[in-house]
Amino acid sequence: MNPFQSIYELVGENTIRQLATYFYEEVAMNAELRKRYPEEDLKPAERRLYLFLLQVFGGPQTYSEERGHPRLRMRHLNWKIDGTMRNHWLNAMLAAMDRLSLEPEARELMLGYFVKVANHMINHE
Repeated sequence: MNPFQSIYELVGENTIRQLATYFYEEVAMNAELRKRYPEEDLKPAERRLYLFLLQVFGGPQTYSEERGHPRLRMRHLNWKIDGTMRNHWLNAMLAAMDRLSLEPEARELMLGYFVKVANHMINHE
């Protein structure tokens, strides 16, 4: 079993939903991240992240049912993601996590996942 799949049991659906909301509040305040979203309304992207995190953290598989396999890296190949962009994304996610009341075990698991994914998404030097 993927160790990250226990996060859903540790934090629950509402915390994951709140994380996605807080993350997109951070995106809205970060010019470098915000320009990656041409649409004015970030709610559809927030919902996709929420469903994705629910699934990857061990909850319902709604993301795959609606959108197919996540193919995270492939879905992001259209954007230049270098170390600087990785840091913008990761800092926004960390700021979102900081706004939650997370138990240390859940925080450590989530942090491990987000660092791993952020590093994996780099597609430019």
